[in-house]
Amino acid sequence: MNASHQEVAAMLRATLSTRARPPQASPVANILAFAWRALLKIKHVPEQLFDAVITPIMFTVMFTYIFGGALAGSPREYLQFLLPGIMVQTVVFASMYTGVTLNTDLSKGIYDRFRSLPIWHLSPIVGAMFGDFLRYTLSSGIVVLVGLLMGYRPETGVAGVLVSIALLNLCTFGFGWIFTTLGVALRTPGSVMTFGWLFLMPMTFASNVFVDSSTMPAWLKAFVDVNPVALLVTALRGILDGTGTARSVGMALIAPAVVTLVCAPIALTLYKRKR
Repeated sequence: MNASHQEVAAMLRATLSTRARPPQASPVANILAFAWRALLKIKHVPEQLFDAVITPIMFTVMFTYIFGGALAGSPREYLQFLLPGIMVQTVVFASMYTGVTLNTDLSKGIYDRFRSLPIWHLSPIVGAMFGDFLRYTLSSGIVVLVGLLMGYRPETGVAGVLVSIALLNLCTFGFGWIFTTLGVALRTPGSVMTFGWLFLMPMTFASNVFVDSSTMPAWLKAFVDVNPVALLVTALRGILDGTGTARSVGMALIAPAVVTLVCAPIALTLYKRKR
């Protein structure tokens, strides 16, 4: 019997590794891993790209040819004014799905599994937001590509397009904290989408995306002139047509910075309370 026990003990010692554990991954590595997970979700569920691919094409073509002749005399002239606004509208719309997908994962219990892993506990939520940068960049790139095919020509060339996309991604990351907070706070993906549209519709349509604010009534112009979406559109137009200033870029960055400072702690605190 003793011999049997000794054999079992020897087998266990041989089976179990006596080597030191590998060091725990850093928070940055955790964030990158979950950002990659967000990209893999797009690979396995490609219909998620509908809002990033079909929507920008539809808005660019439809608004250019429907309103171009009436508002600017020709679709080509209107496209020069419209395209930066469509870039902003498309990417801001796409940011809402950060909160929707987060809420879906939470409701399915996937994040309960993540909490059992030896990782930085906030990396799933932060990594998912960084993963959405691909969606934002893809949406912006498609708008620009469609615009070029329709006759749009940025005065600042490729450099201007790259700078405008970088600024748009940065600002949308800030705005995305609104929808991340909703995704953690609300109980269903449908409610996240409902509250998200309640915020997005007035912010995007009561702006200078489609028309210049100087043509609006004074009370509406006063709102549009401080609307964060309108400020971002103004900054992008300036970058793309070569009239941009550091002040316009700075004004566009204020609201995303404030949103991040206010909403990020709230979202992360609510997420930790779900532990």
